Amino acid sequence: MTQTIRSGGRILVDQLVAQGCDRVFTVPGESFLAVLDALHDTPAIHTVVCRQEGGVAYMADADGKLTGRPGVAFVTRGPGATNASAGVHVAMQDSTPMIVFVGDLDRADRDREGFQEIDMAAFFAPVAKWAARIDDARRLPEYVARAYRVATAGRPGPVVLAIPEDMLRDEVETIDRPPIAPIAQPACAGAMGAMIDLLKDATNPVAIIGGADWSPAAAHYFASFAHRHGIPVAAAFRRQDAIANSCAVYAGNLGYGPNPKLQQRIREADLLLVVGARLGEATTDGYKLVTPDHPGQLLVHVHPDPNELGRVYRADLPICADMAEFSEMAADWRDPDIVRFSAGEEAHTEWLDWSDPKPRANPDGSAVKLDLGPCVAAMRDALPADTIICNGAGNFSGWWHRYWRYAAMPCQLAPTSGSMGYGLPAAVAAALRFPDRTVVCVAGDGDFLMNGQELATAAQYGADLLVILVDNGAYGTIRMHQERDYPDRISATALANPDFVRLAEAFGGWAERIETTADFAPALGRAMECTGIRLLHCVTDVEVISNASTISTLHGKG
Repeated sequence: MTQTIRSGGRILVDQLVAQGCDRVFTVPGESFLAVLDALHDTPAIHTVVCRQEGGVAYMADADGKLTGRPGVAFVTRGPGATNASAGVHVAMQDSTPMIVFVGDLDRADRDREGFQEIDMAAFFAPVAKWAARIDDARRLPEYVARAYRVATAGRPGPVVLAIPEDMLRDEVETIDRPPIAPIAQPACAGAMGAMIDLLKDATNPVAIIGGADWSPAAAHYFASFAHRHGIPVAAAFRRQDAIANSCAVYAGNLGYGPNPKLQQRIREADLLLVVGARLGEATTDGYKLVTPDHPGQLLVHVHPDPNELGRVYRADLPICADMAEFSEMAADWRDPDIVRFSAGEEAHTEWLDWSDPKPRANPDGSAVKLDLGPCVAAMRDALPADTIICNGAGNFSGWWHRYWRYAAMPCQLAPTSGSMGYGLPAAVAAALRFPDRTVVCVAGDGDFLMNGQELATAAQYGADLLVILVDNGAYGTIRMHQERDYPDRISATALANPDFVRLAEAFGGWAERIETTADFAPALGRAMECTGIRLLHCVTDVEVISNASTISTLHGKG
């Protein structure tokens, strides 16, 4: 441990290095210049300068999802903090480890409604695991270590720390904290034995997986366990990379617009093994597919946070455990009395058929001019299996949720909270974290323009990414609900869009406009011959998308 006299800004950055942080995302603010000055002399941390704080927070969330370590963001007070709050909300609902540092006004000026003043702890408390203000530079090591612990322990989530400008300039003596050790709680043998006993008595078990604390190790071990016993495995909403979709018992994803055969399997299941998932509104189709009391079904709920067990769903067997530790114990458990089920392979066959695009037509029987199903199939043929797919919210995402086949994590970056504007910042973060992998942002026209300015960040840092921009000239999901609830009264959902090809070119990218299905695969081939920013502007008909039974339906803003 080091005890030296340093500025608060220097101490803060030293703590980030000690905890293993190697990248921060920021829009600079005068309220934390002392931190920026310290980062100038810290080559161990790559500072990524973004164009809007919403993009900052989304990138930090995506980086946390990709690494399992807290994504770190720095924003300034007032408008900077409120812009970033959308990303904090995503991290909370998605159980993503993240730490957001907010530069704040001087301590002596508190409670005077000073320039851009907000009570940060009060503002962020409802959407963060922990929100606090650091008033003493000597306590920076304590607060940062605690932030890392809170962000990663139990159900991961976001931490927000306000850092007053004058505190960061204080020269003080303090002791650095060592890196926090991860907490990995295995399932007890008794609980595992009880679960196995329930499995032996079951006739129609189904697993629902993915969520808090999920990891590549958990994916590997749980796939082994489920395959050995023939248990159908469904992915929770936007957790489709929870196991490789090539696994012979993968049954598809839940959420909006899932396979009706998978839904029926879950309704008929006598035993539900829910591992990592909270069983939120989207995964359970509004708490109807699996009800909180699930009469006639036994529920084994495995989660890393005891506060989630029994919070909404009655659990017949609650198990609090680290996901990787639990999955490894399950994979290693041997019991000769368990009969292998045939349902796993049957469910996988049903999913393969469901995820294979079929020819589609307009309501009048004419051919669809640009059919996105075959376009996703063309992507499957042309792109590597470990491609990282990033998307925000909107009906457009349903094509990839249904037809793309994900490898094991991390391969999917998509907000379970249904937040628009997420895809492009997430793709930038993924391209910087994994420069040797193919990264694709899938976006709608309204979705893209919420954070399209982050193409500048991609260009500045040489990020190599592909954007599939689906343009129907509308907020399509809202239009769909509007046409259902208020027919023939279209209001506030039409969009006038720019020339997206020229927009991408203005950022130094390569782009093409696509208007027919036949044009997509050749254009994709040309895009993959290029590097840097590439954009395929796919022009579609809003009526076709709204009336397509294959499209997922998102509620509210999206």
